[in-house]
Amino acid sequence: MQAAKNSINTVKSIDCRHFINGEFLNPNQSKTFDNINPATEEILGWVAEGGKEEVNQAVSAARHALKGPWKSFTDNERSAVLRRIGDLILEKKEELTMLETLDTGKPYSLALEMDIKRSAHNFHFFADYITTLGNESFNQNNIALHYSIRRPVGVVGMINPWNLPLLLLTWKLAPCLAAGNTAVMKPAELTPMTATKLMEICKEAGVPDGVVNLVHGYGVNSAGAALSEHPDVDAITFTGETKTGTAIMKAAAPTLKKISFELGGKNPNIVFADSNLDEVIETTLKSSFMNQGEVCLCGSRIYVQQELYDEFLEKMVARTKKLKVGDPFDSETEVGAVIGKEHYKKVMTYIDLAREEGARILTGGRRAGQFEKGFFIEPTIIAGVTSESRCVREEIFGPVVTVMPFETEEEVLEHANDTHYGLGATIWTNHLRRAHRVASKIEAGIIWVNTWYLRDLRTPFGGMKHSGIGREGGSHSFEFYSELSNVTIKL
Repeated sequence: MQAAKNSINTVKSIDCRHFINGEFLNPNQSKTFDNINPATEEILGWVAEGGKEEVNQAVSAARHALKGPWKSFTDNERSAVLRRIGDLILEKKEELTMLETLDTGKPYSLALEMDIKRSAHNFHFFADYITTLGNESFNQNNIALHYSIRRPVGVVGMINPWNLPLLLLTWKLAPCLAAGNTAVMKPAELTPMTATKLMEICKEAGVPDGVVNLVHGYGVNSAGAALSEHPDVDAITFTGETKTGTAIMKAAAPTLKKISFELGGKNPNIVFADSNLDEVIETTLKSSFMNQGEVCLCGSRIYVQQELYDEFLEKMVARTKKLKVGDPFDSETEVGAVIGKEHYKKVMTYIDLAREEGARILTGGRRAGQFEKGFFIEPTIIAGVTSESRCVREEIFGPVVTVMPFETEEEVLEHANDTHYGLGATIWTNHLRRAHRVASKIEAGIIWVNTWYLRDLRTPFGGMKHSGIGREGGSHSFEFYSELSNVTIKL
């Protein structure tokens, strides 16, 4: 795979092949599809279209590799490999950033600082973490000694999304390898390039053949379905929309695979009147429109206490209007293109629906940018909605937020929890007791107070309700990627 730094109007063809048992495979050209740049609508190159045959090959390679040299790697040896992968990601950060920008349409500066650097950190973190992980032991009244043995779960299937392609893939692959598993990955068909490059990096870092495998393709009735239902896959981890998670769960059920899902979100951002408004505005701009709003943790439902509501809207709208939308390779761009044509239509449909429901579009709501092509949407703020509005209840996953006033703590808690989702939430208040009280009553997996998107990788991450199953991070990742056996020795 060859690449060179590009502007929005100048790209080189980048082709993505399957990576199975340590080799890139040349597909039949009839089994490929085009990879489209969402900022220009130009073809970046072709992507191999895998299905059941390729998944079978990849799973077989991964199963065989479990019994190969990888099995004898010590914790320290696996740690060294993971650290080398992280180092190589940083060494190749400019190329990886360019590929991520071309694939996703996000600003280059964001891809560099968030996606690529965090991807390296994922490997560095778990490289360190595995060397400190211990197991339980219990002395039962000097009658017996009980201790646990941790072993790999086996072959792990990974189905990854298009919004943070490398970041979320490495978030899963790093602990998977740290625990001694092998992996078969299916990246999103819309964003295949950094996953392909990562396979080169893994091989260069010394990962044995067959330990990591990559099959490109589609989900339903294709590579994703074949991976989910494969009898020799021991676990499936998935990040994506709730509907797709439901389909994967059904496919995995007959073989009783372990599953870990991070699914959709419709996260409340609660602003109490005693909060620091300037701080709220700056962070809320990020939690609303970072990555074009294509982040499952975005605070897309904003609730502002009545005393602060008008001032909040005035300042938030004014700052939003100043956000620069456009060329992802322009260093001043803050909002790029959404992922593709179909998603662009979906987001615009929700904006049109808000108009039909009588809501007020305070800013945005239109196609953005000076370019003739590309899927650019102006950052959009909607007011005058009700709790029953589809824009309030359904995940839009774009640069669109709704803002509603509230009077009391009890009222906003009722609104915040009135959803099928339960991934994240943000609370803004300078009242210490209120912060603790409200946080304890929010039905979400991760709750920020006076901040957003601040992560410690040791902490549990995951969602409630329709937002997911299981937790990742630190020891929680190892609970999924390993199996525990208890040994009892009579004394």
